[in-house]
Amino acid sequence: MKLLFYDLETTGIKFWRNGIHQISGEVVIDGETRESFNLNVCPNPQCEIDEEALRVCRVTREQIQAYPPMREVYERFVAMLSKYVDKYDRQDKFFLVGYNNASFDNQFLKAFFVQNGDNYFYSWFWVNSIDVMVLATRHLMRQRHEMPDFKQETVAKALGIPIEAEKLHDASYDIRLTRAIYERVAGEK
Repeated sequence: MKLLFYDLETTGIKFWRNGIHQISGEVVIDGETRESFNLNVCPNPQCEIDEEALRVCRVTREQIQAYPPMREVYERFVAMLSKYVDKYDRQDKFFLVGYNNASFDNQFLKAFFVQNGDNYFYSWFWVNSIDVMVLATRHLMRQRHEMPDFKQETVAKALGIPIEAEKLHDASYDIRLTRAIYERVAGEK
């Protein structure tokens, strides 16, 4: 089983208007981490940049605009994927795994591929992804009414996973939290 745990940081919440500035994750095959990655990305030059999104991630416009160009990062990302998946084999794909990825990150990642002239996103990934937030819902449903929200930080705390609050909203930290929640609720560890 091939899993791509991943998280993105973006310049806003609209995948059709905003862009990606960080992609982090782990390639996990049959339960073993094969590779970790943390890629900073200069967002698509046409994207809008919301100052609030940057504030949440503790980065500046100047910082993200100094990151490697989108095309360069796309090529590095695809080169990494191709080490583990044959995009021409319909039975060889990654499951995307993230926290709230089904309704957020997946759309941004797919748009990133399209912006780089690649309309074959699903050559790499199964259409059905694994959303750790949804998995955690069943695990925490009896105490959900006592929780103020279902954000990643809140869920991790409810599961007894230690949080380093100052590191939240950095994709490389958030993906480690996602994996810890996944392992707890899916019984993987």
